[in-house]
Amino acid sequence: MTILFEDFLEQLVTNSTLLITVILTLGVVLVNGWTDAPNAIATAIATRSIGPRSAITMAAIFNFLGILIMTMVNSSVAMTVYNMVDFGGDPHTALVALCAALFAIVIWATMAWYFGIPTSESHALIAGISGAAIALQGGFSGINGSEWVKVIYGLVFSTIMGFGMGFIIVKLVEFIFKDVDRRKTTGFFKGAQIFGSAAMAFMHGAQDGQKFMGVFMLGIFLAKGQGNVSNFQIPFWLMILCSLVMALGTSMGGYRIIKAVGMDMVKLEKYQGFSADLAAALCLLFSSMFGLPVSTTHTKTTAIMGVGSARRLSSVNWSLVKEMVMTWVLTFPGCGMIGFLMAKLFMVLF
Repeated sequence: MTILFEDFLEQLVTNSTLLITVILTLGVVLVNGWTDAPNAIATAIATRSIGPRSAITMAAIFNFLGILIMTMVNSSVAMTVYNMVDFGGDPHTALVALCAALFAIVIWATMAWYFGIPTSESHALIAGISGAAIALQGGFSGINGSEWVKVIYGLVFSTIMGFGMGFIIVKLVEFIFKDVDRRKTTGFFKGAQIFGSAAMAFMHGAQDGQKFMGVFMLGIFLAKGQGNVSNFQIPFWLMILCSLVMALGTSMGGYRIIKAVGMDMVKLEKYQGFSADLAAALCLLFSSMFGLPVSTTHTKTTAIMGVGSARRLSSVNWSLVKEMVMTWVLTFPGCGMIGFLMAKLFMVLF
């Protein structure tokens, strides 16, 4: 099942509830591009391989391409997120609960950005809609355990594989170039670092874009009174719309996140930045192909930790890492609780 653009516009004009849902969903996509996408370019800026303005433009373009191309190839991540929770029952009440979840996600993401902590928008999204679904269904029957467990797999996978691949790739790069004059490799690794950041931006769009399109489709079906749609095809116009909004969010910057990830956590050289980007991009590619909704933030930061640890453990600013990990740990209960409370409040008010 899919939705034609003409039908979508007609419903948008006549259905105020759908209009509010679309605005909130696109707001979450915008915030994701603003707060999460800077992770992709943090290392390239930190190693001075590319300037901030050029990096942000590049990230916006490759976020766009990632959403567009990967969704056309494999949209399994979107299906996983869509089927993760049960918003069945009365479509109006379900839509109110979904709007509350989206509002909660924006609150959580904005707070994390304000404090400069690279939280996971993916996990905030999952936690927010899960909390709202629990509020809607009056218990954990609102959670589809077989789909939700993929989040746990993704969390473990992104953490272990991100760190491990970062460690292995930087060691491999050092071995290959061990007899080469460091001054002669500067230009090569500058270009490689830019390529790595572009790959990361592409995979960020591929992963996170699909998650939000899954929620977008859920909102549209609920607004149409169709609360039990279990299978759908993402329309091309929605890929374009989400791509443009995420690219706009990325173009707004996110210097605080760039500084925390690329400058404060580990002091990187160009070859190390390239190694971290390549490791994270490969992890995200594997996850997307297998339908695992992983966190691009977790993957990138653990890859940087792996690269830093390959030199020596003291190279990593573990106090900053501790802050990040605490934020990650708090995301599920914190954003989930906000989603739950907002859903209860919205269902009373509306």
